Amino acid sequence: MEDSKRFNSQPIPNGSHGEAGDDRIRSGSFEACKNNSASTKTHPLTSHLMEQVCHRDNLNLAYKRVKSNKGAAGVDQMRISELGPWIRLNKEALIGSLLDGSYHPQPVRGVKIPKAGGKGKRQLGIPTVVDRLVQQAILQVLGPILERGFSESSFGFRPGRSAHDALMQAGKYVSEGRIFVVDLDLEKFFDRVNHDMLMARLARHVSDKHLLRIVRGFLNAGLMQNGVVVRRTEGTPQGGPLSPLLANLLLDDLDKELERRGHRFCRYADDCNIYVQSLKAGQRVMASISRFLEKRLKLYVNRDNAWKLAGSSKGWWRMSGTLQAHLAMNVQWFEELGLVSLSYRWQMLQTEGNRRGAEQACPVV
Repeated sequence: MEDSKRFNSQPIPNGSHGEAGDDRIRSGSFEACKNNSASTKTHPLTSHLMEQVCHRDNLNLAYKRVKSNKGAAGVDQMRISELGPWIRLNKEALIGSLLDGSYHPQPVRGVKIPKAGGKGKRQLGIPTVVDRLVQQAILQVLGPILERGFSESSFGFRPGRSAHDALMQAGKYVSEGRIFVVDLDLEKFFDRVNHDMLMARLARHVSDKHLLRIVRGFLNAGLMQNGVVVRRTEGTPQGGPLSPLLANLLLDDLDKELERRGHRFCRYADDCNIYVQSLKAGQRVMASISRFLEKRLKLYVNRDNAWKLAGSSKGWWRMSGTLQAHLAMNVQWFEELGLVSLSYRWQMLQTEGNRRGAEQACPVV
């Protein structure tokens, strides 16, 4: 396209907007990528990943997924509908900055939403649509590489896995007599991810220096709240395509440690349940794994709700009516697990047309 010839391969600010127009991307809209000069001495298969990230097919797929996911605008106020025209005008400069490692992510827009059960608020970080495009393109290349080494007991934010799978696995553990559960609730996990630790683990799998530099840029991108950009030295706020994969990468250390110890467990993102056969075993595992998380990953377990229940002398039936149980296992929690609400089903059966004896909606002729 003629407009794209106005730009050379030098990086440009992400927030620059192109003129309005047709937002379709044709199959050949992204040009073939140039050779990357990263070293091939280590990780020879992952030293030129930015070439794969910048391949036109990968970028076009990333564009389609970002567009289908919709979402709010970032700090530059660019909307999803403006992304196509922007790419048409700036694709050469975008690809050039990705290949030479000079791409600089913009700050994320900070948004806080209530947590389930009224347990405070969760910090979200909304990247710009261009940053979301880049993150998605990186995810499509990086995801399959990291997925190969992840634990079979990890279910959250992974292709082909769901909360239903975690529930089925947990049921097997319980049927084996492991009826005591160590519930590891990581306190403000996404806000406390250590950047250096995360990047060190990513470097175990990836040697492309340009890709590592750009991922570090996403981690360090400031958080804008009330018009002020706050510098971040830790955390990976939820809201971008890369955050779940990076979270699983860091917590894979926990998975490997639990496997090394021979534990039966299910992890869904930052929630991890370990299934044991006695109360004493559960208390011992809670203490030792908490120490491991604090020392190895600089993460802390929230012990307030779980220990109030664990230390109670009440039976299970009486504990089911406690405030702590209702906060930890509210209706939304059961819905996220895919369980059916009997009260909701009963209400549906009582509606007009569903009660026994009511007139049939489609009479038989």
